[in-house]
Amino acid sequence: MGIRYYRPYTPGTRERVVTDFSEVTRTEPEKSLTRSAHRVKGRNNRGIVTCRHRGGGHKRLYRIIDFRRNKHNIPAKVASIEYDPNRNARIALLHYQDGEKRYILHPAGLAVGATVISGPDSPFEVGNALPLANMPLGTTVHNIELVPGKGGQIVRAAGASAQVVAKEGNFVTLKLPSTEVRMIRRECYATIGQVGNIEARNTKLGKAGRKRWKGRRPEVRGSVMNPVDHPHGGGEGRAPIGRSGPVTPWGKPALGAKTRKKRKASNALIVRRRRRTSKRGRGGRES
Repeated sequence: MGIRYYRPYTPGTRERVVTDFSEVTRTEPEKSLTRSAHRVKGRNNRGIVTCRHRGGGHKRLYRIIDFRRNKHNIPAKVASIEYDPNRNARIALLHYQDGEKRYILHPAGLAVGATVISGPDSPFEVGNALPLANMPLGTTVHNIELVPGKGGQIVRAAGASAQVVAKEGNFVTLKLPSTEVRMIRRECYATIGQVGNIEARNTKLGKAGRKRWKGRRPEVRGSVMNPVDHPHGGGEGRAPIGRSGPVTPWGKPALGAKTRKKRKASNALIVRRRRRTSKRGRGGRES
């Protein structure tokens, strides 16, 4: 698994960097584990745009992923590793001994032919799922539940992993990829290992057209609009925004403003908040 660079034969290949798909072993998905997915394209139930810059894009089939890993104590063999257009991680097709097939997120290092299992007494091997209470300290995990039995909700992106750092009472403390340290119920399941396709963060689209293929429409900076269209608009030439900080088209603070509810119940479970970034953040831009 790695990344592939292109020679600058065209403007689109000059900056293009893609993953080499070397770990993918099958090109067609398992038909029984796919379904059609209606893409809302930024509209609400009345057809009004509620989220800008979305629309178009290539048609996709949704792959049904087993985030719960609730088929306990039944070994499964990794039949193939596949591309999933709905996420940046790869997915692995499992064939269980009782004949059932399921998709899971592909952990780094899990090869075709390997055996994985889920359950409280599962061995500590990559791809196995078990409760956080049964994990040794220092274990690298992903696909972590926040509510027991609900299925993994966090640490699911390509290359993501969390670490078990402490256990106390009914909670296990994890260090998340954002550097946040948080407590989670000990009964919650997680999968051992790091999510695969680690090089996904180093890729570059190379041209605007590939962004359109992904269903993203062009964005326009507020500073080049008119005052009637955006709070940053107007002025002669490159004018400053004229405010204490950047705002959204509707006047709300943007780029660094905190949006988390102050009285959220799970605030009590956060031991240390994530590391702050600059106001613009990495790769941030004006609204």
